[in-house]
Amino acid sequence: MPELPEVETIKNDLEPLIKNSVIDRVEFLWNKTLRGSSPETFNREVAGQRINNLSRRGKYLIIMLDNGKMLLVHFKMTGSFLIGKQEGEPPKHTRAIVYLKDGRGLFFIDPRKFGRFQLVNPGDSPLSELGIEPLSSGFTRQRLGELLSKRKSPIKITLLDQGLIAGIGNMYADEALFLAGIHPLRRAEDISHVEITRLHDAIRHVLLEAIKNKGASIVNYFRPSGETGSAHSHFKVAHRKGVCTACPGAVQRIVIRGRGTYFCPSCQH
Repeated sequence: MPELPEVETIKNDLEPLIKNSVIDRVEFLWNKTLRGSSPETFNREVAGQRINNLSRRGKYLIIMLDNGKMLLVHFKMTGSFLIGKQEGEPPKHTRAIVYLKDGRGLFFIDPRKFGRFQLVNPGDSPLSELGIEPLSSGFTRQRLGELLSKRKSPIKITLLDQGLIAGIGNMYADEALFLAGIHPLRRAEDISHVEITRLHDAIRHVLLEAIKNKGASIVNYFRPSGETGSAHSHFKVAHRKGVCTACPGAVQRIVIRGRGTYFCPSCQH
């Protein structure tokens, strides 16, 4: 968290606000936020650069600069951006500030301090290690079946493998598996063709709905304006307790390879 819908929302919100803006400098209040170079080297590369456009790959926000460099931002568990005026004290838990020439600041807020900035060349970045985008035209039912075949790991864990499918995280995997009626502990290779069709459609549906609802504000996520998303209010099982929304049974929480997992044992088989 943030996952694909949250990063897509941040990208959609930020692009019209900062596209064509010029970076003055970047200040790191927590030096471990920056990966791959020193703050001094980083600033020599980004100072005076115009922001050409923003895009997303998996859970990465990509800020394209005039010099061809890409500023990659990974929000990890608790990262978010807030845009505002530069003057005054920065918001609580600010780990980095992107100062723009027009007097605005882009504040990277990250309570757990796991988020990362990295400046890379297009051909030399961790993006090449990511799997297929689940909202792309290439993500077909057939392709999903190929990705799941011969995978002995639980289907929940397989969906979280960013080298296979980029952008699905814990809560949206739970939601997709519930919608498809598949138990999270089932081995990926045992999912039938009929179930693969249901799962493919469920993945795309839950992600598109979450984007429409501007992401899920479970704990720390908020939009660059400071507003929260509402996707979590539509969740069927993720982060829910009590009676299932589809049957009289109860939603349960188990841990699968260290990942908290919500599901309904009556609806998911």
